[in-house]
Amino acid sequence: MSTPDYKTMTTAQIREDFLAFFEGKGCRRVASSSLVPDDPSLLLANAGMNQFKQYYLGAKTMAEIGATSCQKCLRTNDIDNIGDSRHLSFFEMLGNFSFGGYTKADACAWAFEFITSPEHLGLPLERLYFTVYTDDDEGHDVWRALGVPEDHISRLGADDNFWAAGPTGPCGPCSEIYFDEGPEFGCGKPTCAPGCDCDRYLEFWNLVFTQYDRQKDGSFVDLPHRNIDTGMGLERIAAIMQHAHTNYDGDLLRGLISVGEGLAGKTYGADASDDRSLRILADHSRAVTFMIADGILPSNEGRGYVLRRLLRRAVYHGRILGIQGSFLTGYAHEATRLLGSAYPELVEGAALVDGIIGAEEQRFSATLEVGRAYLDDAMDGLEPGQALPGEVAFTLHDTYGFPIDLTREIAQISGHAVDMGAFDRLMEEQRQRGRAQVKDTAWSNANNVWLTLSDRIGKTEFVGYDHDEARGCEVLAMVRDGSEARRAHQGEKIEVVLDRTPFYAEMGGQVGDTGTLAGLGFDLRVVDTKVREGLVSHVCEVASGELAEGCVVTASVDRSRRELIRRNHTATHLLDQALKQVLGDHVHQAGSLVTPERLRFDFTHFEAVKPSELAEVERIANAQIVAAKPVVTKVMGIDEAKASGAIALFGEKYGDVVRVVSVGEGDGLFSRELCGGTHARNSAEIGLVKIVSEGSVGADVRRIEAVTSQGAIDYVNGRLGVLDAAAAALRCRPVEVPARIEASQKALKEGERRLRAALTGAASDQVGNAISHALKLDGFTCVLARFDGFEAADLRGAWDTIRDKVAGPVACVLATRTPDGKVALIAAGTEDAVKAGFGAGAVIKAIAEKVGGRGGGRPNMAQAGGRDAGGIDDALALARGIIEG
Repeated sequence: MSTPDYKTMTTAQIREDFLAFFEGKGCRRVASSSLVPDDPSLLLANAGMNQFKQYYLGAKTMAEIGATSCQKCLRTNDIDNIGDSRHLSFFEMLGNFSFGGYTKADACAWAFEFITSPEHLGLPLERLYFTVYTDDDEGHDVWRALGVPEDHISRLGADDNFWAAGPTGPCGPCSEIYFDEGPEFGCGKPTCAPGCDCDRYLEFWNLVFTQYDRQKDGSFVDLPHRNIDTGMGLERIAAIMQHAHTNYDGDLLRGLISVGEGLAGKTYGADASDDRSLRILADHSRAVTFMIADGILPSNEGRGYVLRRLLRRAVYHGRILGIQGSFLTGYAHEATRLLGSAYPELVEGAALVDGIIGAEEQRFSATLEVGRAYLDDAMDGLEPGQALPGEVAFTLHDTYGFPIDLTREIAQISGHAVDMGAFDRLMEEQRQRGRAQVKDTAWSNANNVWLTLSDRIGKTEFVGYDHDEARGCEVLAMVRDGSEARRAHQGEKIEVVLDRTPFYAEMGGQVGDTGTLAGLGFDLRVVDTKVREGLVSHVCEVASGELAEGCVVTASVDRSRRELIRRNHTATHLLDQALKQVLGDHVHQAGSLVTPERLRFDFTHFEAVKPSELAEVERIANAQIVAAKPVVTKVMGIDEAKASGAIALFGEKYGDVVRVVSVGEGDGLFSRELCGGTHARNSAEIGLVKIVSEGSVGADVRRIEAVTSQGAIDYVNGRLGVLDAAAAALRCRPVEVPARIEASQKALKEGERRLRAALTGAASDQVGNAISHALKLDGFTCVLARFDGFEAADLRGAWDTIRDKVAGPVACVLATRTPDGKVALIAAGTEDAVKAGFGAGAVIKAIAEKVGGRGGGRPNMAQAGGRDAGGIDDALALARGIIEG
C-alpha cells in the first residue's frame, strides 16, 4: 500500500471542503469559538461541541438542521507525550452537529459520501474500516446499506464506542472510522484490527449519537430528540490526505518544523532526540500563538499557567537544539502566515502575540541557566534512580519559574523521578496561604437564592441608557443575608429586585449606580447596584417606612454621580485609542475601573511608559475632548459590529446583539468599541483628562490612573497649590522653583561632603582618637572603635583615613549606630595584615549575630548590618578576643 491510490489535498483545502460540504447539506457554518470557553466548568475549549452545549440542552435553537465548524482546541493532560509522532496540545477539530434536525442515518451517509466521493476526499473504500458499539445494530445496518463490506465493520465495547455524560443522563453509541495505513505499520498479529494498539489502523472520525437517557437502574430511555456530535481531527486527516504517517508530517506542522531546522541548523529525521525537540517547538509555538491571540496572558494560575508552561517548555527545547536568544516570535510569524486566513484573530493580534512572547521568553531565559544549574547540583547529589526531592522541584517552580512538567522531563533524562507527593503538598500549602488572605463570604448561600430567583423571574429590564428615573417599577423580590424576605423595615439592609430599573449594575469595570427607591410610605437609599445571575440587585438601606414585595416604586439614579461616571467611562475609550496610537497595536485593554472620582485602565505593554509617551497620550485624548465629538451608541449584530471596526475586549464573551459606542462619526471617527456601559453624550462633556500615575500591575500589564472634568480641575488646582507653597518657602516665583531646588540640593550635598570629611577624614577627632588607642599585635596594628551617628558608608571613609594615617600593616573593626537606629559593622585590612593572620570575613561572620544581623565578605573587606544596637559593645569585645587570639 506504499503507492498512493488517492489524491492529495492541503490542510486548507480539506478545512474548506468539509465546511462547504455540510453547509450544502443545510447546516449553519459557525466560526470557531475562542479557546476561552463560555462554559465555566472548562479551562480551555477542548472539543467542537463545547460552543453548542446550550443547543444540546435545548436552551437555544437554530433554524438550520444543524451546524458545522472547525474548532480550535487545546489539551495538555498528556503534555509529557507531546513530541512523539501523534500527540498535540493544539489541534483543529472538524465537526458537524445536529440537535434533532437530521438523523443518524443522514450523519453516516454524509460522512461516507464526504470521505469516499471523488469530489471530496475520495479515499478508497478498501482502506476504510468502521466500528460500532456492540449492541448498535442500527449503526451496523446503516453502514452495510451504504456499501461497507461486513469484514470492514467491527463491534467494540463501551470503552471504545459508547459516550456518556456521567453515570446517568444523556448517552449513546459511537461509530468510528479508521484508515488502513498498511500491514507494514501493523503488529503482525492475526487478530490485528481497528482498535489494536499498533499503528496500522488510524482512527480519524468519531460519530457520537446521543440518543438515550440512562436511568439510575441502568435502563435506557429514548431522548425526546436525538443529538449528533461528530469530530474529525484536521491534522490527522491532513496527514492521510498528504500520504504522510504522522501529524507532524502534514503541511502545517512540517512548515513549523522547518522554522526550527533553519534556526538550529538541524535536519528533521537525522536524529531522534533533535526530532522530538523540533516537534515540541512546532506544536507549542502554534498553541502559544493561538492562546495569546485569544486574549490569554501568562500567569501562575489557570489557563495563563498553561500558556506559561507551553512557552517555557518551548524555550527549553530551543536551548537543547542550540538556539540562543529570543526566537519564538519567528514561529509565531510562520503560524500566522499559515493560518491567518482561516483565523483572522492571528493577524489582528500579531503585535500583541509578538510582545507577549518576546517578554515572557526574555523573562524565562534570565532564570533558565541559574535554575538549571540549581537542578543539576541537586541531581549530582542523588544516588542512581533516587527520586528528586519535592522540595527541589517546588523551589524550581516558585523561585526559578520552572513548570513541574519541565522539571520532570529534565530529571527523567538523568534517570530520576520527582517526588510528586512532596511537591503537591508544598503547592497545596502555598495555595492555602493564599486562600487564608481572602476573606470568606456567604456567597455560596447567596448564589443559591439568586439562581432560584433568576429561574423564577428571568432577567431585569434595564432602561438606564435613556433614563435616570423610572416610575411604576414593581418590587419582584427581596433578599436579606442570602435568603428571600417579604418585608423590610426602617434601618434594615436589603437587596431589592425590580421588574425594570434605570440603575446600572456594576459590570465591565464600571461601578454600580446609587440613588433612591421611593414609594407610598417608604424611602430607600440605594448604596450599590450588583448583577446577580442576570438580575439587577439594588443594595439598599431602608431610610424610612416599610417595603413589601409587590410594592410600586420610583427608582431614581443619583444624576450628578452618574454624570461623572459617564465622563470617566468615555475617557477610558479615548485613552485606549490614544495608547494604541502612541505605543502600538499590541495595546489591548486588560481591565478597568470607572468610578465617579477617577478611572483606572490596565493594558498590555512590555515596559514602563516614558513620560514623553504619557504626555502624548494625554494630548491626543484632550484633543478629542476639545473637538467636541458626538458619542454615538448603536445596537447591532456582533458580526456587523466587528465588520465596522469595533474593538472587542480581549477574552470577553459577547452575545449575538451588542452595543457599539463610537466617539466621532464619519471622517471624524476616533474610537469605536463594544461596550455595555453608560457614556457621555459628547466628548466635550469630559472637559479635561489628566493622567496622574502609570505603573506595572503584573507581567506585561501596565496601569494608568486618570481624572476628568471636576476631578481633573481639583487635581490641577491641588498641584498648583503645592507649587505655590513651594515657591513661598523658597522665596521665589513658581516658575523658578525647579532651578531653586536644584541649587539648594547642590549646596546640601556639598555641605554633607564637608561634614563627612570632618567626621571621617584626617582631621577627625573621633578617628584620630581611635587610632591612638589601636591594638599593637604581632604583625599588624588593629583599630577597634565605635562611631555612633555615622552612616554605613562613613565607616568606609573612616577606614580610608586609618589606612592612610597608620604606617605598616593595619586592620580595623568598626561599628556604628546609624541615625535611623540600625547597626552597621565593617572589618578591613591591608594585604600585609591579611598575610599576618587578619581575616575580615571570619571576624564579621562571628560578631554579626551579637547585633541581630548577618554578614560576611572577603579576608580584606567584610561588612554586616543588624537591628540590635545594644549588642555593639559585645560585638567589638568578641572581635578583640578573636584578633588577640
